[in-house]
Amino acid sequence: MATLFTVPITSTGGSIVCTNPTTNQGQEQQNIYVLTFTSPKDNRLTPTFIDALILALDIIEHRYPKGVVVTTSGIAKFYSNGLDLELATSTEGFLDKWLWRLFRRFLTYPMPTVCLLNGHAFAGGFMLAMYHDYRIQNPDKGFLCVNELEFGVPLQTPMMSIFREKLTPTTFRNVVLEARRFGGKDSLQAGIVDAIGGFDEVAGLIRDRKLLNKAATGIYGTMKEEMYARVLTGLDDHEGNLAWREKVEDKNGELRGMGLKDVEEWEKSTKAKL
Repeated sequence: MATLFTVPITSTGGSIVCTNPTTNQGQEQQNIYVLTFTSPKDNRLTPTFIDALILALDIIEHRYPKGVVVTTSGIAKFYSNGLDLELATSTEGFLDKWLWRLFRRFLTYPMPTVCLLNGHAFAGGFMLAMYHDYRIQNPDKGFLCVNELEFGVPLQTPMMSIFREKLTPTTFRNVVLEARRFGGKDSLQAGIVDAIGGFDEVAGLIRDRKLLNKAATGIYGTMKEEMYARVLTGLDDHEGNLAWREKVEDKNGELRGMGLKDVEEWEKSTKAKL
């Protein structure tokens, strides 16, 4: 593969390398841009990682011909292990200034995007994959999983909405309320990924769906904005999402109080009859 540029990830000593792949005949596929990120130990979505990835996308958009962007990991075990929760919670504005910005960039990117899932993608890593247009997963290793249920971290609107938009209701339920782990074959059957395999399958998907020409008219990103308007609204209205959650919690508290009062009255009436 021919290297086009490298963006450092300063916090981990890692990098994002952009390359053009080569065909089996040794020819460069110049309008396919492969972004391979390597940020030890498991490609966590930290502010410096996100800044580097967005910069790489910006460089492709503003300095190279339109084509297709493919993301994958240089770490064999992980595509991405999601957020560093301690860092995310201690960084002011992490969600709207970094994570939502990253998700928005992929959702509205003006070229087709393909996620090559070489290994595990958990939580935020799985969400990042869903914000791509297409996904191909390793058939033999690695799981996709949203496991926040298991350690008690509720999903916020932009985390939830992309699954609601792109998955069937049954798969959406299994992803969120069961924290189910999906291997490659299960992901394909559930409609989470478009194919299983490696870069040969990525090249085949790009060829068969004629993706190299899709961005030529300049409206590819606009079409995606209209397709995913509800998701985009959630990404752009962080304060509104928080206000809605607060309103829901207030209502929940009111209903719980009423329910507890009814239970206490029932208990009193039951004891009186004994």
